Amino acid sequence: MCKVKKLLNRYTSYISVLSVLILWQLAGFFSLLPKFIFPTPFEIIRAFIRDINLLIFHSKITLIETAIGLSLGIIIASILAILMDRYKIVYKTIYPLLILTQTVPTIAIAPILILWLGYDMTPKIVLIVLTTTFPIIISILDGFKHCDEDQIRLLKLMNANDFQILKHLKFPTSLGYFFAGLRVSVSYAFITAVVAEWLGGFEGLGVYMTRVKKAFEYDSMFAVIFLVSMISLLNIEIVKIIEKKVLKWKYIQ
Repeated sequence: MCKVKKLLNRYTSYISVLSVLILWQLAGFFSLLPKFIFPTPFEIIRAFIRDINLLIFHSKITLIETAIGLSLGIIIASILAILMDRYKIVYKTIYPLLILTQTVPTIAIAPILILWLGYDMTPKIVLIVLTTTFPIIISILDGFKHCDEDQIRLLKLMNANDFQILKHLKFPTSLGYFFAGLRVSVSYAFITAVVAEWLGGFEGLGVYMTRVKKAFEYDSMFAVIFLVSMISLLNIEIVKIIEKKVLKWKYIQ
């Protein structure tokens, strides 16, 4: 009985997803859903296999944009977080601007960036940087705030400078918070790239999704949607694996 409970607790999420897919397939089989706009899971899988080469090609473009944008976002966010923690004037200057960037919808910024920067990767990368920077900065600053004040005073009594305090106390303390923000940013980055491609571009999953939608190939469109979801989840899992490798002490048990 205990083993059954453990298995249920472990695989509940998988069972729930599988149940939804089975009900979806049955609803399509009995014509409860219009197949021309709501294809069944089997039809989506068939479209995925049929279009696999195109999906791989466009996925590579989107992943390259995501990797470049996220890498730049991490670097910029880390630098800004350190400066904002060290200098109050920088915090007061930059924080309102960061809040402002988050109040403007991505779908409104993307066309403007495309008009300014063209239809290549550049506007997508810029948009990813704008989207991913905020969660990482806030996470790192939260980590800095949770540093023990007594430990900071002790390091100062030992004549430690600001860089040494950052290296030996603030940086290790903020790592857990950084990875929490990174998981959010990873999911934002890939979806942002797809949305930007959807609004303008020549290659990428967003462009491909627009083409199949205009051709009324809804099975292919759903295949792209599922692929985007799977890649986003996979990226989040990769971040979790890296976190477990870096923060071994946190996962000893």
